[in-house]
Amino acid sequence: MRADVGEGRMGERAVVLGGSMAGLLAARVLADAYAEVVIVDRDRLTGVTTARRGVPQGRHVHGLLARGQQILDELFPGFTERAVAAGVPTADLGELRWFFGGRRTRPSPTGLICVSADRPVLENLVRESVAGWKNIAFAEETDILELLTADGDGRVTGVRVQDRTAADSASRAIAADLVVDCTGRGSRTPAWLEEHGFSRPVEQRIKIDLTYTTRHYRLPDESILCGDLSINPVSTPSHPRGAFFSRVDGGRCIVSLTGVLGDAAPTDPEGFLDWARSLAVPDVYEVIKDAEPLDDPVSFTYPASIRRHYEHLERFPDRLLVMGDAFCSFNPVYGQGMTVAALEALTLRAHLERGVPEPLPFLKDVAGVVEAPWQISAGGDLAFPQVEGPRPPELEMTNAYMGLLQSAMTRDPAVTRAFMRVAGLVDPAPGLMSPEMIYRVLKSGSPPVPAPAAG
Repeated sequence: MRADVGEGRMGERAVVLGGSMAGLLAARVLADAYAEVVIVDRDRLTGVTTARRGVPQGRHVHGLLARGQQILDELFPGFTERAVAAGVPTADLGELRWFFGGRRTRPSPTGLICVSADRPVLENLVRESVAGWKNIAFAEETDILELLTADGDGRVTGVRVQDRTAADSASRAIAADLVVDCTGRGSRTPAWLEEHGFSRPVEQRIKIDLTYTTRHYRLPDESILCGDLSINPVSTPSHPRGAFFSRVDGGRCIVSLTGVLGDAAPTDPEGFLDWARSLAVPDVYEVIKDAEPLDDPVSFTYPASIRRHYEHLERFPDRLLVMGDAFCSFNPVYGQGMTVAALEALTLRAHLERGVPEPLPFLKDVAGVVEAPWQISAGGDLAFPQVEGPRPPELEMTNAYMGLLQSAMTRDPAVTRAFMRVAGLVDPAPGLMSPEMIYRVLKSGSPPVPAPAAG
C-alpha cells in the first residue's frame, strides 16, 4: 500500500473536522498536498468495528454505490480485494433481488460491484487504508470547540479543540493552512458564519420522516437465499413499507425495515417480525422467521434531507471548505451519502492540483456533484403525496415516468441494467430518457397498483 509523505507544497498542515467517510476521503487526497493532515473527531476511531456514537445510522444497512466502490479502488488500490479477503461479500448490483411496487425486477448484469458490509466494518477498512499514509494523524476523542481566524479578516487559521478523555484537560489550538468541515448534518459552520458577519446558506429540506429498524441474524441454512446477496423491497408511494436484507461479513445477515411518514417497525422481536410479514412481498419474512437473532432490534429516525446552498453565497471565509453531509445530507434509503463523499473527494483533489483551493469555486463544484443525486432522492421523496415541497410540472412528469420505468424493470432486463447504472451514480440520469429507453419503458411499463393499507 502506498504511504507517501506529502511534499507540503500547499502548506504545512490541513485539518479535517470529522472522521466520517467524507472526512477520511478528504484526508486521503489532502495527504498528497500537505506535509501533515490531522483528522479531529469526538469518537474513538482506531480499531473501531462497531457503530460509533457520532454515526447513529451506522447500525443500519448501508450501501456503497458502484461509483463509490470504483473511487475507493482508485484512492486505495486493491481496496475491494482486501475487503473480500476480510470476508465482505460482493455481487453485481443488477443481480440482487430488487422489488419496486411489490414486483421483482428482471435481474441483469451491470458490471458494477455491490460491496455488502456493515457501515462500521466498511468505515474501519477505509480508516486502515488512510492510516497507511504516514503524514495523516488522528486526534481521537477530541471535541471541536471553535474555528480560529486571523485578526481583521475572515481567514481561518486553525481550530481550538479539547481532549474528551481527561476532565481537567485544557483546550489547545491546532494551527492549519486549510480546514475542511466534514462534521455531518449537525455541522456548526452555518452558525459560525453568522457569528462572524457572513451570511448563512439557504437550507432546503425535504421532510420524509424515515425510520430504520434493524436486526442482525445468522441463518441456519444460507441455501434459503438461493445464492442472492440481498433482498430489497424498496419503499414506493404504492407500497410505502420497505426493507433491505443483506448478507454481511462473518456469515451474518442484517435486515433494516424502513417506514416513512411516521410509520415505523416496532423494536420488540414479535412486532418486528409481524411488520416484516406485512411487506408487499414475503421474501424477507420467509428468510428471517426461523433465523437466529444476534441482537435486539434498534431504530434510527431520519426526519428530513437537508441541502445547504453554500454555492449561492457571495462571501465565504478563506481556507475553509465544507464537504459530505455538512454540505448535503440525503435520505439514506438511496444509499448515496458515502459515494457522493467519494465524488467530492475527487473534486477536492482536482482543486488541489491547481493550487490552494478557493472556497467559493470549490463549493460551486461540490454543488455540481450533489445536484444529480439530490434530484434523484428529493424527487423520489416528493413522489409521496404527503411529503411537502414544490412539485413543478417537470417533476410530476419525471415521477410518473419513473413509475412506468420501475414497472418496466419487472419485464425488461435492459431497463433494469440502465436504471441500476444510473442509481449507482456511474451513468448520467438523462440516459434513462433516451429515445430507446423511452420506447422500452412505454412498451413494458404499466402504472403501479396501490398496496392494501398496512395493518
